[in-house]
Amino acid sequence: MTGPIEEGLPYPLGAHWSGQGTNFALFSANATRVEVCLFDGEHETRIELPEYTDQVFHGYIPGVGPGTFYGYRVHGPYDPAKGHRFNANKLLLDPYACAHAGSLTWNPAIFGYTMESGNDLTFDERDSAPFMPKCVVVDPGFEWTAETNRQDVHWDETIVYETHVKGFTKKHPDVPEHLRGTYAGFGSDPAIGHLKSLGITSVELLPVHTFVNEGNRPNYWGYNTIGFFAPDPRYASDVPNSLCEFKEMVSRLHGAGLEVFLDVVYNHTAEGNERGPTLSFKGIDNASYYRLMPDKRYYLNDTGVGNTLNLGDARVMQMVMDSLRYWAGHMHIDGFRFDLGIVLARDAGEFNEGSSFLKVADQDPLLSTVKLIAEPWDAAMHYNLGDFPPGWAEWNGKFRDTVRDYWRGMAPPAELAGRLLASGDLFNEKGRRTWASVNFVTAHDGFTLNDWTSYNGKHNEANGEDNRDGSNDNRSWNCGVEGPTGDRKILDLRARQKRNMLATLLFSQGTPMMLGGDEFGRTQQGNNNAYCQDNDVTWFDWNLDDDGKHLLAFTKRLIKVLHDYPILRRSRFLTGAHDGELNVRDVTWINAGGGEMSEADWNTPWIKCFGMVLDGRTRKTAMPRHGEDETVLMILNSFEDTVPFKLPEAVGGTQWSLLVDTNIPDAPEGAHFAFGSTYEVTGRSLLLFALVP
Repeated sequence: MTGPIEEGLPYPLGAHWSGQGTNFALFSANATRVEVCLFDGEHETRIELPEYTDQVFHGYIPGVGPGTFYGYRVHGPYDPAKGHRFNANKLLLDPYACAHAGSLTWNPAIFGYTMESGNDLTFDERDSAPFMPKCVVVDPGFEWTAETNRQDVHWDETIVYETHVKGFTKKHPDVPEHLRGTYAGFGSDPAIGHLKSLGITSVELLPVHTFVNEGNRPNYWGYNTIGFFAPDPRYASDVPNSLCEFKEMVSRLHGAGLEVFLDVVYNHTAEGNERGPTLSFKGIDNASYYRLMPDKRYYLNDTGVGNTLNLGDARVMQMVMDSLRYWAGHMHIDGFRFDLGIVLARDAGEFNEGSSFLKVADQDPLLSTVKLIAEPWDAAMHYNLGDFPPGWAEWNGKFRDTVRDYWRGMAPPAELAGRLLASGDLFNEKGRRTWASVNFVTAHDGFTLNDWTSYNGKHNEANGEDNRDGSNDNRSWNCGVEGPTGDRKILDLRARQKRNMLATLLFSQGTPMMLGGDEFGRTQQGNNNAYCQDNDVTWFDWNLDDDGKHLLAFTKRLIKVLHDYPILRRSRFLTGAHDGELNVRDVTWINAGGGEMSEADWNTPWIKCFGMVLDGRTRKTAMPRHGEDETVLMILNSFEDTVPFKLPEAVGGTQWSLLVDTNIPDAPEGAHFAFGSTYEVTGRSLLLFALVP
């Protein structure tokens, strides 16, 4: 039973339960009045919010508690030519809702204009409530009992694993069937057991903020956000308790010593352009929430999906920052990866390191305690790699492209060398550290590692767009046959190429990020844009064949080596310069003859095999103290045939101990090789040695 509405407070925004009732507060600079709509089944009760303070409509309703379904109807002018699209016939989602229930049904009634006409200047009078999901009042309480072992993972120890909540466990045979594809499933013992045994430190989840499908087409990836404060209920095994289930997943991952990052989409919403649906922001205050063209009717489309959030408005900026603080603080999230990050860093026009968003984020005391990762490009492929301010890490697309080109024989050692050292040409300034370079060779967007070795071109026919979608710039090589084959020679070459890519990724300076499933050769059958494939194309197949089992074992071995040899993950940039105070050169580049790479070597196009010695005596900080790490030698050969390589001498040792040879994945560690001896480096292979004192 609800009591008569009271004035309530204009803060905090959203619906907040006090223990006896709920305060509702909604920002709109241009609305004339707001009704909060309470739902009991199909029955709707509309209550007008009585107060308007500092552009916030607000009211307090006694007796309304957790589990109550609600939405808003917002009144105001419908004048698209002036940027206003108010239509009180449309039920609207609360931008600050912490939980949702139900799903969106695509129906002409969810559009503010008469959709059938195609004219966004028309006004639609149909009620959208029957077709809309609902917001849910929540009890924020939760006991974080499972996360007593939560770890503070330093950047130079971080290994990121990008994956999808649903796809990771949907077909996992050891996860209870009713939990597969859910938050509870991802937080289950079998799922966590795989992540822990692999050795990664941080899980990066594709978007989990509430999102909607695009018409009848699934949006598997989730880059179509409609609620920035709520975990999407489609991934909940217990929808009425989706918020608690998400927290329990995070708590259990923390309890296992794993970090949790979220891929977040603050650059646009699911409402599209002027012909898109009216689901929330568009009907609450279109002119405030979105960047509009000068004529106000049309939307600025920096994102390629129809609209761009207007972070130039103080209240919209507040919403984004409130959301980030909510997830970092209340939901215990350890880091964020910002989709199309450069869009957020534009105040007017071009990317700006001093943009309002970056300034606000950088000064925030809570966000300074979590990891911030930018995708430094946008839908139009404007590229600002290396341009984000100190404190930020960035997806390094140049690392991906160069490593791919090197292992298919299309990039020389001179191009690869800098990428192996955390791309100092891009990041070594302003006191930034090597971890600012988030290195990857595959990600959700593009080929999996298996498909990179199996397909020269994309095969996206299942997406229903005549194979026109997805990038054509795959820099891949199928090793001689397009797609699946039974030819053992080709399969062995593909397996070695996968090992080469993983070893290069994990043994390079910087922060490595793996694509989930690459550790055992997951395939998407050549689909490099599987955003709409919520099916076997994207769901992990845990029924591994022998090749998958061998690759998984090898990946675990690589990660263990990375943990065991800190010289592979230094936070200070290694440059090859001589340290006069310590008489140490941090990096020495080696040719196949065992001597230092000369200018002629670097510029000789047929030389595709080279090595580098990372000296463990190199200082770790600015203080003039020798490091105590073990020295390592890495040799890379992208040539198709064997190259005899003379092993160089190194200070502090007498011989080299083999750690990894991608041509002999199951070879035991520890075979010793004398200085000056010749090692036959197999074509297209990578080796790592440790110096023996």
